[in-house]
Amino acid sequence: MDMHILQALKSDTHTANFVGLAATNLSSRDELICQLSEAVGTGRLQPGLRILTDYVGASHYLLARADLVQEAGLDFVVSSDWPFDLVTNLAETFVGGFARATELEKCMQLFRPQFAMLPETADVPDGASKQYCSLLFNIGRSRLALMFLFDDGFILSQERLRDVGLLTAYFTSLLQCGVAKSDRDFELTDRELECLFWIAEGKTSDEIAMILGISRNTINNYITSVMRKTATKTRSEAIAFAVRNNLV
Repeated sequence: MDMHILQALKSDTHTANFVGLAATNLSSRDELICQLSEAVGTGRLQPGLRILTDYVGASHYLLARADLVQEAGLDFVVSSDWPFDLVTNLAETFVGGFARATELEKCMQLFRPQFAMLPETADVPDGASKQYCSLLFNIGRSRLALMFLFDDGFILSQERLRDVGLLTAYFTSLLQCGVAKSDRDFELTDRELECLFWIAEGKTSDEIAMILGISRNTINNYITSVMRKTATKTRSEAIAFAVRNNLV
């Protein structure tokens, strides 16, 4: 693992900032780094996620492609030890939560822990809180969310969450997890890329149709497909997304 990142983590003074008996069993940063180094050697994602989950004091983890949650099914789930029925029942909740956030809000949330409540009807594991915590981070062009369930009454440490946000991004990037799973969000066709380029130039659908020699309805279909694949809701968001990811 990158020595600069590891040294930066080691240099900070570790302070316990937890409430609850479980805090006494949490590993130190040095132990976390050693455990993750061993996990990288296995080439498997799940052991590392379990280590990170234990380090922060959570009980369950769910790693999702936040840029794919608008699609049908559960293809956005990369890895999880949440009960399957809970994930299935809450898929629409996750989709709605990410869909409501603007592109700017998504960028501002990177590595910042966000807390939300599960619906009262959610069937959580015994002893688990209905509150969950999520961390957003990027791996290349892909945006992922790591979500934690934790025991009722347990308070997560902001310091440890920051550690986990940084190291999860680094660990998963080493294994190319999530990116290899699906890059279809960037599988834009040549026509879609052309339309994206022209809307970035400020052209209307009618103007793009005239430039490309195809109908206005076809142009709108291409643009709709671009926004679906890039998880954006407006043309302005699609342009911002394209610029940030060097697509135009």
